[in-house]
Amino acid sequence: MRRQTLAQLAASFWAIVAPLGCSPSTPIFLRDDGDMSHYRGFATQIEYPDVNSSLLDDVKQAEPPLTLSNTEPREVWDLTLQEAVKMAVTNSKVMRSLGAQAFVPTTFAGGTRFGDPTRLISTPTVVPSAYAPSIVESDPRLGVEGVLSQFDAQFTTSTFWYKNDYPQNFFIPGLQNPIFLQDQAINISQLSKRLATGGTVYVRNHNNYTLNNNNSNLYHDVYQPDIELEFAHPLLQGAGLQFNRIAGAVNVNNYSSPPIPGIYNGVAIARINHDIALADLEVGVRNLVDEVEATYWRLYFNYRDLDAQRVGRDSALITWRKIHALFQEGARGGEAEKEAQARQQYFQFRAQVEASLSDLYTSENQLRYIMGIATTDGRLIRPSDEPTTAHVQFEWYEILAEGLGRSAELRQQKWRIKQHELQLIAAKNFLMPQLNLDALYRFRGMGSNLLNNQLSSPNMQNGGILPYNSAYGSLLTGAFQEWQMGFSFYMPLGFRQGMAAVRNEQLQLARERSVLQDQELELSHQLANAVRSLDRFYALSQTNFNRRVAAEKEVTAVRAAYETGTVTLDLLLQAQQRLADAESAYYDVLSLYNLSIAQVHLRKGSLLEYNGVYLAEGPWADKAYFDARKRARERDAGMFINYGFTRPNVFSRGPIMQNAPTDVGDDKTSAAPMVPLIPIEGEAVPTPAATTPAAEPVPSFNPS
Repeated sequence: MRRQTLAQLAASFWAIVAPLGCSPSTPIFLRDDGDMSHYRGFATQIEYPDVNSSLLDDVKQAEPPLTLSNTEPREVWDLTLQEAVKMAVTNSKVMRSLGAQAFVPTTFAGGTRFGDPTRLISTPTVVPSAYAPSIVESDPRLGVEGVLSQFDAQFTTSTFWYKNDYPQNFFIPGLQNPIFLQDQAINISQLSKRLATGGTVYVRNHNNYTLNNNNSNLYHDVYQPDIELEFAHPLLQGAGLQFNRIAGAVNVNNYSSPPIPGIYNGVAIARINHDIALADLEVGVRNLVDEVEATYWRLYFNYRDLDAQRVGRDSALITWRKIHALFQEGARGGEAEKEAQARQQYFQFRAQVEASLSDLYTSENQLRYIMGIATTDGRLIRPSDEPTTAHVQFEWYEILAEGLGRSAELRQQKWRIKQHELQLIAAKNFLMPQLNLDALYRFRGMGSNLLNNQLSSPNMQNGGILPYNSAYGSLLTGAFQEWQMGFSFYMPLGFRQGMAAVRNEQLQLARERSVLQDQELELSHQLANAVRSLDRFYALSQTNFNRRVAAEKEVTAVRAAYETGTVTLDLLLQAQQRLADAESAYYDVLSLYNLSIAQVHLRKGSLLEYNGVYLAEGPWADKAYFDARKRARERDAGMFINYGFTRPNVFSRGPIMQNAPTDVGDDKTSAAPMVPLIPIEGEAVPTPAATTPAAEPVPSFNPS
């Protein structure tokens, strides 16, 4: 009857559920009013984060930018290149960039343009910053302190209470009860310390309390504590100070989940990652300084170019006025075509002045961005340093050796090679089987009290085995001691994963070494191009200087001839245009020549020193110095342990020299011997004094 009832219920359930199948169904709710306003719109709504941030004063107090319709700054700010570099480095917690190459390979006029700064907004996570090395070192998983924490002492404890109540299928009458009743509590406390050589030391304490109804018990309720000392150490795989500094704290005692080759998280690897981050910071600061210098000299050229265009505009205006006066009088030389030609020449120069002035404002604004100051604060920056015209020469073999030794990118790549060399050592260690030594010593005790060390009760017939009823009292007598010692062995047949890890590290190491060789080749080409550009722009500066002198003489001669009526107007206008072009071209290549000097220092790794910039760690908190002094005293008072053959090899050669002696041209003021320009026979020779015009380098800012 019962089976039939169950069958009927099952058939009824299946008859209800089967028609539903796997098709979706709408659930039925008792209080469903159909109002879904609490849900609609939230799936695609764009929200603003709840973040409190403060604006920089240079952002809040920024004034309207200088434009062709706003050309009146309150004052002119004469700025040296050294001051610009200092301000840029001081204000750069994050390394700003204009998003284009800092060195313009052709000319400023019509050459590669700098774009608007977009790198920080578009890719903020890849921008170098002063925080990057500290972030890498403080990483809780991969940083130096994070990996060293694997070797910190660990304390664990657990306590569980149990209530057992179950019938026994077999019992001895008089000694056991058919229903077993028990109250039990177990406490386990352990202090463990991972050793740098791969072993682990344990100090463990068990406390087991039992209260049951077994009539054969010596005590009705009993405490059974023990203290264990255990030492486990690998003898093959995972052994040695060097392996553990590379791979980190690898668990070689758990054969159910053996360590996986290819995961290296040791302090040596963490230290190398930190050094790579430091090299990234150095590259970021170097590129920042490079862009400051490039933008500074470009702004200098913009001033000179504007001045040249203004001179040409003013000359064209004077010529147009003279011809216009003749045109109004109907005199000779005032023909309509000549008046129109002179007017067109003037407006052509005026358009060039307006374009040059706009470019000047753009370059000034870009220099402000690199320096980390407000886009406009009422002042107009004017470079006060004059470019050098001296012939700076570098000895090729010296700068090549210096570049190969001081390049931050090459040093960074060498750290990667060292990283894979260490990881290859660790990978070969995984080709050995696991042979582990385990030794344990235990002290036991038992008693009806945990700590009260009283004599056993007279009614306790224990035969003198336990003279005291204190559990820890009997433990401390040392009457009950146990020990165990043995070896465990584990070996995968074939070592397929270990062989793959070794082969992978060998291939990565070969790749990194090949990359280093090609980087060195690339550096030599970059250095050669920098030296070639330096020589090119020096030669062009001579040629364009003589071109400018010739253009000045041409304008003077053609103007005199035009006034006597021996030449036509178009020749005078063309001579004025050529003078403006020659003036602009000279200062263009002169600025590029000074930038080429910095470019050589950039390629040979001395640009920061060339600009007086040095990298150093900032001051720590007072607590850090106190802790360091305490740690030094502890180490001095400790006992030195020589690990012998397990001592790791040296993988660092110490700090780099940021003030290494360099060759000609490193010091902008005194150390670099300035060689005069080589004269060209039959032509004028420029001198440093000749490059500075008598007029004020800042023109008036009204283009009309």
